[in-house]
Amino acid sequence: MSTELPAVAPEVLAEAVEGLTARLRKKLDAAIESCGAGATREADGSITVRFGEDALVILNPGQDGTVTRAEQAVCSCLLAPRCLHRTAVLGAAPLADAPSDPDPSGEAPQSAPAPEAQAPGAGDAPDPLRAPHGAQAVATAEAGQAAEPVPPAGSPQAAGSVRADGAAPVAPEPSGTPSGARAPGPAGLPQVTDPREAPEPPAPAKPLTAAQTGAAGALWQAAAEALAAGVTAGGAVVQAELLRAAHTARLAGLPGAEAAALRVVRGLRAARERTAGQRLTDLTGAFRTLLYTTALLAAGSGGPALTGTTRRAYTPGGSLQVYGLCREPVVSATGYGGVVTHLIAPDGAPYSIADVRPGGLARARGAGAASVALGGGSLDHAGLARGGLRIVGATVSPEGRLGAGRGVRATPLPGTPWTEGPAAALFARPAAEAVAGLLAEGQESGGSEGPGPALLGCDVTVVGAAGDHLLVRETGEDAPLLRLLPAHPHPELPHAENLRRLASYPGLALRVLGRPDLDRAATLRPLAVGPVPAAQYTLRLPEEWLGRADLGYDRLQGAHFPHPSTTTAPAPAPAPGTIPVLPDPLSDSPLWRTRRLLETGVAGGRRAVAEAARADGPLAAYGPLRRAGLTAAADLATALATEADRRPRDAFGRLADPSADGYARAWLAAATHLAAAERLLIGASWAATR
Repeated sequence: MSTELPAVAPEVLAEAVEGLTARLRKKLDAAIESCGAGATREADGSITVRFGEDALVILNPGQDGTVTRAEQAVCSCLLAPRCLHRTAVLGAAPLADAPSDPDPSGEAPQSAPAPEAQAPGAGDAPDPLRAPHGAQAVATAEAGQAAEPVPPAGSPQAAGSVRADGAAPVAPEPSGTPSGARAPGPAGLPQVTDPREAPEPPAPAKPLTAAQTGAAGALWQAAAEALAAGVTAGGAVVQAELLRAAHTARLAGLPGAEAAALRVVRGLRAARERTAGQRLTDLTGAFRTLLYTTALLAAGSGGPALTGTTRRAYTPGGSLQVYGLCREPVVSATGYGGVVTHLIAPDGAPYSIADVRPGGLARARGAGAASVALGGGSLDHAGLARGGLRIVGATVSPEGRLGAGRGVRATPLPGTPWTEGPAAALFARPAAEAVAGLLAEGQESGGSEGPGPALLGCDVTVVGAAGDHLLVRETGEDAPLLRLLPAHPHPELPHAENLRRLASYPGLALRVLGRPDLDRAATLRPLAVGPVPAAQYTLRLPEEWLGRADLGYDRLQGAHFPHPSTTTAPAPAPAPGTIPVLPDPLSDSPLWRTRRLLETGVAGGRRAVAEAARADGPLAAYGPLRRAGLTAAADLATALATEADRRPRDAFGRLADPSADGYARAWLAAATHLAAAERLLIGASWAATR
C-alpha cells in the first residue's frame, strides 16, 4: 500500500468492486499489489497513477484529503468507470475513517437531540484515545473501534467476553456530573447532596427496527463468509462485500457494527500485506467482536453498547478541581500523534485532557510541552501533569475527557504529590484487588469501551530484567511478581530506555503508576514512576518534578538514582542467577490448542481448520484439554472442527449447504469461551504468589 495515495471512503471502494465483471475480479488482487508504487502528486493536489501507456487514474481528494465520492476517481481507459485500473487504485489506498458528527470544541449542547433526530452516521471520528492500551506495541487509534458487549456471567450465549484486543473492557465512571456528585450510589447512579441535582433514571433502550436487524443480519453473513475464506482468500472482493454490508449498517443507524467491520477489513489488509506489527491475535479478536455484535443485533438485542454512537457529546460538568497525575504520548497507526494528560478530582473521579492531531510520532514528542487549550489557561501539558486546574463551566465527555468550549474558564492550581490528596488512593490497595475490580467492572458495564483500563498504582521493588520486560515484586507479604512492559515501545520514545535503566538497579524501591495489560499475565505498562515514601534505596528526583517522572517524556539519568554517597542503605542486590522465569498461564495452559485452532481458521479459512483436525485427530488434539478438566473447551473445539469439515454435496457434486453460518457460529462459540477462560487465568495471575 502506498502512503502517497489518499484515503478512500469504504462505500466508494465497495461500489467500484461491485461494478467489475467476474473476469476482472479475479485479477483485482494482483493489480492492487502493483499499482501503488507509481503514484505521483500533481501541482493541483490530485494524485495520478499510470498503468502502462494507455491508462491513467486520477484521484481528486476533497479538502480533508479523502476520496468520498465516486466522481473523485476517474480513469482514462475505455472501460471506465467499471475498469480494473480505477478499482485497483482505490483498493490500494488506505480506508478512510467512517464519517461522524464530532464535537471537537468540547462545547456542551444546549439541549440534547433526540436519537431519531441524529444523522445515522458511522463510528466516532479518528480518536487515538479510544484505542486499547494493552498488547499493541504502539497505540493504534483506529477510528470508530467497536465496543464488544460482555454477557452476564454464565449466560448461555457466551461463557465470557473480552475486548477485541483481548483485554477486559472497562467503562470509566460517567463524568458528566458536577463535582461532588460522582460517587456511585446503590442503583449505579451518582450520589448527590442536593435533591434538585438528582439525575433522571436512564431511559430503556429502544427496540431495533426491521431495517437495523436486516442490516445486522446481512453484515453477519458477510463476516461469516470472510471468516470462512480467511486471510489467504480474503482478498479485495471479500473485503468489498464486508464494506458494502458495513455501509448498509451505518445507514440503518448501527455505527458500532460498521466500525467493527472496518477493523476487520483493515486487519485483513495488514495480514495480507504482512505489515510490521500486525498480529494474528488482533485480527482474531476483531472477527470475534464483529460476529458477536452482529449476532446480537440480528437477534434484536440493542442498546448503546451494541449500536454505537455517531456523536461524542460533551455534557455540562459544573465547577471542577482536577490535579495532574502524568502525561502519556499517543502515537497512532493512522498518522495521529499527541499527548494525553491524566487528571484526578478530589473525589477520585478520573479525567483527561487530550491534544491529538495528525502528525504521528513527531507531534507526540513535541506535544508534551504544548500549551493546554482549555479556558485560556497558561499551563502547558508538562506543568499540568504536576499541577492542577480549577475549571468553571466545564464540559465533560462520557469518557471523562474535558472539553474546551467557549464558556470554559480555567485557573491554575498548585499540584499535589502522589502521597497526598486523591492520588494517594490509587496506591492504597494491592494490585490484585484493583485488577479484580477492573475485571468485575468490565463485566457489569455491559462491555462499554472507554479509553482503556483505568490507571493502577502500586509500590514495587526491582528484581531485574527478564527477557523483554522488567521484573518487579509488589511490596507486601506474599506479594506477586509483576512484569513491567513499555507502554509505547517505539525506540524514539523513552519508555523502553527508562525501563532498561531501572532494571540496572536491583532492589530499587519504586512507586509505579500505569495501566494493567489485561491480556497478559500479571503485566503492568507504567506511565510514570516516583520514589517510595520513607524508603532509603529509591529514586532521587528533582523537586520541580513533584515526585514523579513521566516515562514517555522524562529521561531518567544517573543523578536520579541513589548513590552510596547519598544514602546510608546499601543496594539489596540479589545474588547472581536468582531472577526467576515467570510462568505464563496462557502459554502453559492447554488452551493454546484452542487458540491455535481459532487462529488457523482466521489465517487459512474453513478449509485450514478441517485439514488441521483431520491431520491431528480429535483425541490427540483435544485430549490434553479433557485431561486438564477443560471439557467445555474440548467440546467446542471438536464441534468447530466437525463443522468445518461438514461439506455435504448433492448427487451432482455441488455443495448442498454452501452457507458459512453454522461454521461462523461454531467458531464464535469457541472464541468466546476461550476469551473468558483466558480472562480468568489472567485475573488469577495477579494474585498468585511466586
